[in-house]
Amino acid sequence: MNQVIETILDHRSVRSFQDRKLSREQVETIVRSAQSASTSSFIQAYTIIGVTDQEKKDKLAEVVGNQPYVANNGHFFVFCADLNRIAVSAAMENKDVTPALQSTEKFMVSLIDAALAAQNAAIAAESMDLGICYIGGIRNQLEDVQQILKTPEYVIPLFGLAVGYPAKINDQKPRLPLEHVYMENEYQQDEDVFKRQLEDYNQIISTYYKERTAGKREDTWTGQMVDMLGQKARMYMKDFVQKQKMDLR
Repeated sequence: MNQVIETILDHRSVRSFQDRKLSREQVETIVRSAQSASTSSFIQAYTIIGVTDQEKKDKLAEVVGNQPYVANNGHFFVFCADLNRIAVSAAMENKDVTPALQSTEKFMVSLIDAALAAQNAAIAAESMDLGICYIGGIRNQLEDVQQILKTPEYVIPLFGLAVGYPAKINDQKPRLPLEHVYMENEYQQDEDVFKRQLEDYNQIISTYYKERTAGKREDTWTGQMVDMLGQKARMYMKDFVQKQKMDLR
């Protein structure tokens, strides 16, 4: 097993960072690594905003749900789906590409491009012995995030990536068993098999939480997911996306 694979398999979220900023070289290396990710049809439909202004970081930390590691880290990146660059390009070329920009397909392209770039950035950071934590809470109040980052139409902040020198490293959270995620030739539709796999995984996750919390928590994965998804969250998203002139048809 090579060092790249070892880095990937050793991933865990870090939520406590040393008071130590990343160097400019480190930041640029992470961004260049993100840019090396595959991109659909060379569109490169994303933008990365590095937030260095502490006041802005503090505001973002509040908006995402009072997560201190959004304000206190080595560097905070926000990954955005971005078709504004193409809108500007169309104006430069005096052509109308509005139907494409407002299609579900190009909206999906922008999401996929941003996710691919972000994962490259995460692996690059971890290969430099830095810790990372994705911040989906960016989508809690996107209008506020939009104002803080001054993003225009055709741009949607998707998630943050807190990066820094770990002050504390948590145990690795067990993932779903490989046979539950990887299927060959067709989707495995035997529900009894599905349930057996999930019951086995529930036991693994329950043990993980029990050991991590000295018996105070024994959640199962299925119970945790159903409880979480049983509550409405970010239901404004469709309206927000359409206000940005994206995903209208």
